[in-house]
Amino acid sequence: MAGCRSWVLFFTVCAVSLFGARAEIKFTIPVGKFFTHELMRETFQNDFEPLSKLYAGYLYDDPMIFKCNRQHYPDLPEWLRFTQRHPYDNGFLYGTPTSPGKSIIEIYAINKRNYETTRQILVIKIVAEKLLPYQAEFFIKLREIEKVLPSPVQDEIQQDLQKLWDTEALEILNMTNALDRGGRVPLPLAGHFEGVYVKVGSEQYFSDCLLRALTPEYQRQCSSGAKVKIPGGCNFCSIPSNCISWCKMELFDLTKQEPAPPAPTIGSGILEAAGDFIPPESPPSRDFFPDYLVTVIVPLILAIILCLLLAYIMYGRREGVEKRNARTNQIQLYHHHTIHGNTDELRNMSGSRGVSPPLSTLPMFNSRTGERASPPLQSDSPTIPLIMAQHDPYCDTLPR
Repeated sequence: MAGCRSWVLFFTVCAVSLFGARAEIKFTIPVGKFFTHELMRETFQNDFEPLSKLYAGYLYDDPMIFKCNRQHYPDLPEWLRFTQRHPYDNGFLYGTPTSPGKSIIEIYAINKRNYETTRQILVIKIVAEKLLPYQAEFFIKLREIEKVLPSPVQDEIQQDLQKLWDTEALEILNMTNALDRGGRVPLPLAGHFEGVYVKVGSEQYFSDCLLRALTPEYQRQCSSGAKVKIPGGCNFCSIPSNCISWCKMELFDLTKQEPAPPAPTIGSGILEAAGDFIPPESPPSRDFFPDYLVTVIVPLILAIILCLLLAYIMYGRREGVEKRNARTNQIQLYHHHTIHGNTDELRNMSGSRGVSPPLSTLPMFNSRTGERASPPLQSDSPTIPLIMAQHDPYCDTLPR
């Protein structure tokens, strides 16, 4: 009997694990109301390991990532968003529907430990309902979207805004990440947050605190960039992280909005008979010669002018070899020619060794008088001086 009960329990757990994961979760929400659904990791963990806690006494805490899309579509509906900051965090589906209808959402949970996958079906039925006539949007600077989506945090924000509006009949209509509204990504440092826009609505008209924040004097303070003071008696922020930015508040009075224009009349789709088609006349002839001048001739003239200017700079302003030699000291010029002559002589001697010693090894001229020395001696004796200082110890070897 005990064995039979064990088998019955085993088959029951297996049936729950097989069919429970495929069960549909249904929601019915009105148009214009905020919808939030939290994807609990513990729920999907039981689908991955249904018998681990019953027999092994151990429950895994695996990292998971969620993939959500509309059934038979690659993405979610345009009004629905999904967020999950880390694989060890729960995911959130949130948004505000704008039109009646029905959406079937497929939720896939992927276990990052063993890469198992499970699926959940979410059926959202959207019904028509009248919108709240008075709405307001606030910006909470010190919050992130994942931190305000849980129900306790939404209740805290709603209570503060109820005190600010001076009414209990206040509902949250939408929550939007500031990054989805064009905000900048904050620095990964403590004290920097993305920010959240919270939209609420009510049947009651705006309170005096809300109207005081839209006065021209208060708006002038906001535009100046200075630190803005909260209007007197309007600080109902119980938690510092839930405080709103008064300069980013907007009020919407739907009772004063102009009615939407009527829809266009849909015809039969058949064009009325209007006779034969008359094609338009040929366009008048156009003179392209001015365009040719601007496009070809003008750049060509500019190129010629630049070439002439460059030629004058390169050739017209050169001083010439004769003018340069006339302005150069004769001793320096003679020394320069001697260096060139010695260079040519060394190059000629590089091919053959059976020639007389080079002139560069003999004294050339007296640096004081500029006179050439005695004719070179035709000898390879090492006793012949190589420079003038060895021949005349009283001569000055420094160049003048």
